[in-house]
Amino acid sequence: MTEPWIKVVDEDNRERTVSLEQLFTNAVHYRQLAGEMKSQDLALLRFLLAILTTVYSRYTADGEPYEWLKIDGQTMQPVPFEGKTFEDDDEDGLRQTWKDLYHAQHFTEIVTRYLQKYADRFDLLDADHPFYQATRAQYDSLVPKNKVVAKGKGTVAVKQINRTISESNNKPDIFSPNTSPHKNDLSLASLARWLITYQNFTAVTDKTKVVAKEKFPVSPGWLYGLNPVFATGSNLFETLMLNLVLIPQGVNSETESMDQHPAWEVPIEEYIQARLTGIVPGNLAELYTLWSRVIHIEWDNGRPLIFSAGLPKLNNHEAFLEPMTTWKFNKKDNEWQPNLRWLNSLGKAMWRNFGQYISVQQDDTQKDSQREPGIVTWLHMLRSTKMLPADLALHLTTVGLINDGNATSQSPAAEFADEMQINADVLFDPNPLKRLQWPKLIENTVEMTEKVGALVWYFANHIMELRGVKDDGAFANRVSARFYERLNQPFREWLAGLTNNDERDEKVNLWKQTAKQIAVQTADELLNSATPQDIRGRVKNADGDQHNIFTYYRIFRASVNKVLGIKGGKS
Repeated sequence: MTEPWIKVVDEDNRERTVSLEQLFTNAVHYRQLAGEMKSQDLALLRFLLAILTTVYSRYTADGEPYEWLKIDGQTMQPVPFEGKTFEDDDEDGLRQTWKDLYHAQHFTEIVTRYLQKYADRFDLLDADHPFYQATRAQYDSLVPKNKVVAKGKGTVAVKQINRTISESNNKPDIFSPNTSPHKNDLSLASLARWLITYQNFTAVTDKTKVVAKEKFPVSPGWLYGLNPVFATGSNLFETLMLNLVLIPQGVNSETESMDQHPAWEVPIEEYIQARLTGIVPGNLAELYTLWSRVIHIEWDNGRPLIFSAGLPKLNNHEAFLEPMTTWKFNKKDNEWQPNLRWLNSLGKAMWRNFGQYISVQQDDTQKDSQREPGIVTWLHMLRSTKMLPADLALHLTTVGLINDGNATSQSPAAEFADEMQINADVLFDPNPLKRLQWPKLIENTVEMTEKVGALVWYFANHIMELRGVKDDGAFANRVSARFYERLNQPFREWLAGLTNNDERDEKVNLWKQTAKQIAVQTADELLNSATPQDIRGRVKNADGDQHNIFTYYRIFRASVNKVLGIKGGKS
């Protein structure tokens, strides 16, 4: 709580390491989290949000308990009582707390009071409640007798939980940022950050599991099973506030618990029993602090020996309490599930999946209609109640790790990070009749651009056919990737520049010209590097039609104009 361990960038663009107390007191003066990886920052963001969600679901911005709650002064936790569910007046109180905090531009003293109350839970070396760990006695009681600490089995190396290395003893990381003698070196501050990250992005190579009545597949980490999306503000305070969902969005709030219970508040035996049920938690604070492993650390001359026991994988399908993911409808199982990222989608920019992030459908009553992320629904609510300014530039961000595709390891293979900026009123027009005008038009523009990208791919693939090369589209894929690389920044700028006062057709036409220019530029480069075989061409069909690079180029240009609705001619 009081020692520095969280990396941030301050308003002077200097990297600093701060304590929890410093972070919540001075959040408005820090630009962003600045850990070793973006995915580490996301894991820590959710950890910080768990603290804020817990505190401000119990106390107002003035530090007073909500009138509908009974708070135990010793634990600062609600006293359980039967029959209480969310009501309109309760939601109004939570919204008012959010509004008061946002207006004040700082978190209040009640957060520090809560941290002081649970200071031992935030101590990495505490004898009874070590941070994100079990004690030796607790660990031994949860694992098979042949895997207790004294046996020395079931350990993971520091270099394995350090996701900048992710090296097992069987497969060395050749391009590690640390040399071999120092791969297991780690400061206490860094260890704390990686403990949180490891619980969210774990892989499944562990040999030790907690004892259970039935066999179970171990969890790879909750965040590993999502396609994350969250909002980024102009500073860390704004980022935390934009993602501080005090009222569950996109779910039936009556089925969700009003009580927030992060992992450190729950006795470990009770916590493990809850995880063994395989049921997803019913409150955000617990969801944000999910363990995928029971971890115990022994210390040998200041060096950590980390014991790890797997917990069951939780079914994230239709876990709508989770606000930070996109969704897709699985028609086979008739249910929603997170729309995961895979290695083959690594180069696909966020804007190309615009419709996954922003609702573009008028009628969402159908089971398989589009479902937007809960965080976007929350932002919509904040804007519709005028708690966010109309001209606020929203940054929707995606960050995560992609596994290697091997079901038996699921080790991290790549990290992705992207964002798109868009004006709040463009996304959330207060006029219900205009609500979908821009989002639907943007989605149509994205789909139109994808069609142009397909034409670029086919033109490149035709060139390979002229050369008699069968490469399964590899050359065309490279050309297509180059096309989108050139397209990404102009589209992001076009999207960020949209306002509700724009003439919509005029803005779309401007983008059409940009898309055509980049498509033609990409095709021209292929034309200018034509081989003699490309120019001679080949007989295409039984009718004897002759095609060469010039005929394919003319077809390409005409097709681009048709897709974009642009009349032919010079460009």
